Amino acid sequence: MKYLLQVDFTMDGPFGEEMSMAFVDLAKSINEEPGMIWKIWTESAATKESGGIYLFETKTDAEKYLVMHSERLTSFGITDIRGKIFEVNEVLSTINNAPIK
Repeated sequence: MKYLLQVDFTMDGPFGEEMSMAFVDLAKSINEEPGMIWKIWTESAATKESGGIYLFETKTDAEKYLVMHSERLTSFGITDIRGKIFEVNEVLSTINNAPIK
């Protein structure tokens, strides 16, 4: 079974292309996290929110990443961090073409 981690938080920016340039090294480092399969980066300049949707191999990997990532965000001055972990229903998700393999 795979686990989905949803994280979002309030952030003043950067967004868009500026965000893409600013966080390249961070994005590359996330690929090295234990059990991480993929991440979708999320952002809304209009509501000043950012975050991501992650897929992990195990619940333990997702939980450990959430703790580490929350600490990292806090060190950046971000305080309104919301994280949730969900089990993925792989049968139904596969019917809807989810990239979970």
